[in-house]
Amino acid sequence: MRRFTNIRWTIIGLFVVAMVINYLARSVLGVAAPAIMAEQHISAAEYSWITGAFQIGIMFQPLAGYVLDVVGLKIGFTVFVALWSLITMAHGLATGWMGFASLRGALGLVEGSAQPAGMKLVAEWFPARERGVAGGIYQIGASFGAVFAPPLVAWAVLNHSWRAAFFIAGALGLVWVIGWLFWYASPAKHRRLSPAEYTLIVEGQEASLATRRKRPPLGDLLRRRNLWAIAAARFLADPVWGMLSFWMPLYLVQVRHFDLGQIAMFAWLPFLAADLGCLFGPIVVAWLQRRGVDLIDARRGAFTVGAVLMTGMMFVGTVTSPIAAIALLCLGGFAHQTLSVTVITLSSDLFPQDQVATATGMSGTAANLGVLIFTLALGSMVAEVGYQPFFILLGLLDLVGAALLWILIRKPA
Repeated sequence: MRRFTNIRWTIIGLFVVAMVINYLARSVLGVAAPAIMAEQHISAAEYSWITGAFQIGIMFQPLAGYVLDVVGLKIGFTVFVALWSLITMAHGLATGWMGFASLRGALGLVEGSAQPAGMKLVAEWFPARERGVAGGIYQIGASFGAVFAPPLVAWAVLNHSWRAAFFIAGALGLVWVIGWLFWYASPAKHRRLSPAEYTLIVEGQEASLATRRKRPPLGDLLRRRNLWAIAAARFLADPVWGMLSFWMPLYLVQVRHFDLGQIAMFAWLPFLAADLGCLFGPIVVAWLQRRGVDLIDARRGAFTVGAVLMTGMMFVGTVTSPIAAIALLCLGGFAHQTLSVTVITLSSDLFPQDQVATATGMSGTAANLGVLIFTLALGSMVAEVGYQPFFILLGLLDLVGAALLWILIRKPA
């Protein structure tokens, strides 16, 4: 059988497509929200519970991560993707805010598998020196999914209805499953992997992080301060992504008076900027390492750079120009992914391969709890106080997260 070179990069490329579909499926609602809320007579408070249901569901990421650590990526992730695709399509049949909330909760439950799966794939398939780049590449999929959502929804609304956007996003996931089943296997079992590439992967990984062939010890993970440090940083960071994904289209319509055409033209730009942030974070880490900074400190340094850039979000509501507001939202997307891809990748640097999906899932629960609290607070208070206090909060939270990473993280012995 013919062997190929650089199989690991084709694997991560295939996973990027899954992340695009994952975030496309979850982003369609935010872009379609003005049309759905008008048709279904859904209030801002009810919409916050719809988005909150997704965050409650996705907070079960540790369960998804544990399943992936036990069952493996090939079968486990196949099941998760198939389920989220079917649930996404079911959104096209939903009526009433409670119907949407039920489906969003179910979608969050299965879509929460994506981040643990991605970090487990990076930990298994890449040597330590390539993990940051690989993590940044697969995070690009998250931003691209959100990039594609505005034009997809605009096309669906203008030519069919908002329901068609959900049908299309779900169908794409079912098609992807076929390619995953055909091409994916672990490094030890992949028939097309050359001995040279297998050696490069295995010898480039830390011996202390090798899989132990046993189930992840959950109690042991919960006692590790490194887990709590990553979880706290992600708790403070992810409300920005919730704002961009779920509330930005409403903000642009309600405050900046954008119509559907302008939403399609501008609402994807912060996510394109976020794609650049996915690459900028690993570049900062590599730059610091070339200057003698060790890997863990380089990751903390990159997170801090992103946190400083995030302070620009404080001025979104104060600028008079809608274009300036979009530019600041783009800076927020760029800064968020700079620090997000960095802190997520820390799990692969600090936890063994048989624990990394579970650890990523646990920190993901904290991240989505942050989004849940933020979105419920915004939904209940925005009518009285407006959006500006929330933009100020988003500009400051990541500075606290950076401080916690520097104080709490302990490097492996």
